[in-house]
Amino acid sequence: MPTFSIAVLPGDGIGADVTAEAVRVLNAVQPKLKDVSFSLTEYPCGAGEFLRGGDPLPAATMDACRKADAILLGAMGLPDVRWPDGREMAPQLDLREVMELYAGVRPIRLYHPAHSPLKNGGGIDLVIYRENTEGLFYSRKNPRQAGAAEVLDQLRVSRRGSERLFRAAFRHAERRRGLVTLIDKANVLPSMAYFREIFDEIAAEFPHVKAEYCYVDACALYLVQRPQRFDVLVTENMFGDILSDLAAGIVGGMGMAPSGDIGDRNAVFQPSHGSAPDIAGKGIANPLATILSLAMMIEWLPSEETKRGAKMINQAVERCCEDPSRATPDLGGKWTTAQIGEWVAANL
Repeated sequence: MPTFSIAVLPGDGIGADVTAEAVRVLNAVQPKLKDVSFSLTEYPCGAGEFLRGGDPLPAATMDACRKADAILLGAMGLPDVRWPDGREMAPQLDLREVMELYAGVRPIRLYHPAHSPLKNGGGIDLVIYRENTEGLFYSRKNPRQAGAAEVLDQLRVSRRGSERLFRAAFRHAERRRGLVTLIDKANVLPSMAYFREIFDEIAAEFPHVKAEYCYVDACALYLVQRPQRFDVLVTENMFGDILSDLAAGIVGGMGMAPSGDIGDRNAVFQPSHGSAPDIAGKGIANPLATILSLAMMIEWLPSEETKRGAKMINQAVERCCEDPSRATPDLGGKWTTAQIGEWVAANL
């Protein structure tokens, strides 16, 4: 019987709150699966760990993540804990870069019309593929000289990084509605024109998938006006960072936005939201993004049984959202974090 090792990194703020509910759901689904088990081990990581031990991503945690079959992450970072140059600590970015988790997969789905601020919100179901290892984040660790008259950030687009991202997006579109939209700024930036050239080359490998383009500013407009036009969107790191938050806003907010950072060998699954330390421990954080990230995680594992388990979790979340009052305060409800987790676990 295969046993999948899961590294659990609750992290900071509400990370521990929402991760606990995902673990509750995983423990509830395991007995329903045949010949599959999970071994969960929790590891320290985050800004809080920096305050305790001086390193937000200890070497032992990094080593455990490399060896694990998958990684479940809560949330990282605290607004007041920063590096000397002013940047927040973001060990989740280190994980992406060190383990080459190049595909940031952000599913965006509206589970109930009451969750959306849009008049025409029905039928929103899209996936954003965000390049995770280069783009405008590429130079984030470059030192900033004190007193400098200017600071430059470099946007990197490589052939290798682009090809692997585009192939992953097209393969996903083959399993969905067969449309990939490249989000770029090729009318202005040479790096984006190059990005588009590579996209065209990879699109030719998938003749049964329709390929189209959309400038990033127009995409922001269309996500608000008619998000139903999109299926799979693929884009650069910073563009994806911004658009995935906008897209989360049209389906209920960050508490409804799961994600997976996926490479060829390793993968991290986490909610798209931050650590929200102002509500940590209050029992009001929405755990559904983390529970949906858990479903993504076990679907990614190489087992038909875990894929069946993922389907069970997704269906339970759908049923949970059928009643809009069955929600945490971010969605206008009065349920607690634990009540949502308990309901999903009991209704698999």
